[in-house]
Amino acid sequence: MQQDIVTRARAWLDEDPDSDTRAELGALIDAGDLDALAERFSGTLQFGTAGLRGELGAGPMRMNRTVVIRAAAGLAAYLKARGQGDGLVVIGYDARYKSTDFALDTAAVMTGAGLRAAVLPRPLPTPVLAFAVRHLGAVAGVEVTASHNPPRDNGYKVYLGDGSQIVPPADGEIAAEIDAVGPLASVPRPGDGWQTLGDDILAAYLERTDAALTAGTPRTARVVHTALHGVGTETFTAAFARAGFPAPVLVPEQAEPDPAFPTVAFPNPEEPGAMDLAFATARRVQPDLIIANDPDADRCAVAVPDPAPGGPGWRMLSGDEVGALLAAHLVAKGATGVLAESIVSSSLLGRIAERAGLGYEETLTGFKWIARVEGLRYGYEEALGYCVDPGGVRDKDGITAALLVAELASGLKAEGRTLTDVLDDLALTHGLHATDQLSVRVKDLSLISDAMRRLREGPPVELAGLRVASAEDLTRGTATLPPTDGLRYRLEGAYEARVIVRPSGTEPKLKCYLEVVVPVASLDELGTARKRGAEVLATLRMDVAEAAGL
Repeated sequence: MQQDIVTRARAWLDEDPDSDTRAELGALIDAGDLDALAERFSGTLQFGTAGLRGELGAGPMRMNRTVVIRAAAGLAAYLKARGQGDGLVVIGYDARYKSTDFALDTAAVMTGAGLRAAVLPRPLPTPVLAFAVRHLGAVAGVEVTASHNPPRDNGYKVYLGDGSQIVPPADGEIAAEIDAVGPLASVPRPGDGWQTLGDDILAAYLERTDAALTAGTPRTARVVHTALHGVGTETFTAAFARAGFPAPVLVPEQAEPDPAFPTVAFPNPEEPGAMDLAFATARRVQPDLIIANDPDADRCAVAVPDPAPGGPGWRMLSGDEVGALLAAHLVAKGATGVLAESIVSSSLLGRIAERAGLGYEETLTGFKWIARVEGLRYGYEEALGYCVDPGGVRDKDGITAALLVAELASGLKAEGRTLTDVLDDLALTHGLHATDQLSVRVKDLSLISDAMRRLREGPPVELAGLRVASAEDLTRGTATLPPTDGLRYRLEGAYEARVIVRPSGTEPKLKCYLEVVVPVASLDELGTARKRGAEVLATLRMDVAEAAGL
């Protein structure tokens, strides 16, 4: 077994086109570091509905130029087998380590396969790429990004010609083509022949973002913005300028792209400490809102002033709160069509849709599913993702969502009201929908499968003093959902509640999504309702963790 790993490593080394990973792998072979080699050669990164995502490094279990070239060759073969061999493939990329190399390798492979390739002019937000696929009539798009993953990671996200991310069976069919790719030398990779797009593609995207707003609405909200060392600053500030908002105040330490992400442990607005510099900037300039994008700017986080004594002066809104605010805003603007969300998001959206007389649909997690809802007008997921203009971007879009939040805040400001006032209104109308999450990051993935097995073999009968009225194993699918690895519990008693447990599709995490609905009869009861909701959620967290053996 050990000699087999060394043999495979040497064969990989012989065809590796990257001097950095050649040096890394050569050093491991020379040192006889069999444990490190086994980590890199114990399998292959699996191409799925999230494309590819993993740690940078040498070998088939890492993200590197060899893996990307083979993925691009498999995608090209898939497109050619479906009669799209002369079609256009648009390629975007973020500012992470190796992103430019992976983008250019993809362009070279597509060109060598006879397709046409067009690369975005520089590192730009993922929604620009998603927009470009449909705007340019491409047969596919590729975005090189690891989104909000740690600095050591990179990824490879694939869109087909409808502008949506791939779903089954396309992911499996592309994976099969990747597996069929021969030696790297057999993959033609010319040194040129692809197109580098100009700034007109960004201008077209910005025109679309501006059109999502209503003409004549107030544009007075003052915003502090952080890009968290990602690629969002340029596009965000241009969008706000075009729409007529005051120039955002940037968090200077995090405004420029930096693949090392030096000021954050994880470049995700949801992670502890990630927003500390934004809070400090806001305390200095006193804006109306803080808005944060993740590194590829497809997610949007919002913070509002919080007068609570002893706190940072600002409160992060949850993804579910922003999701409800945007839904209410679009309904007030006369939206028609279907509102959709993934099953892990708050059930409040369904109540908003019902009251407005709009369609409503639940999907599996991921915008690859939300974007495919027929008649979609708006879709969101609790992990800070919002599809607010599906006619332009069939994916989450942190730039356009930010504009709509600022439009809503500006209109409320003119009335002497705030975003929290709207949240209060929604609680009075529909009940307080309190949500939380238990997220456990692991190094040993077997801990996740052990927890799921434990819950399946011994399902809980009571959580937080509430009776488990139904327990669904989502691997069997439901009347409206295809099979997925997850469990859903509906609870009854003093309150309605819901728990969903699932492995993350992009990170080594087990995620448990919690919701409790507390009735509210008057504004005076809101404080008590929030306290009670928080207490139930805290108990749910403990009980779910115990039931899962975490």
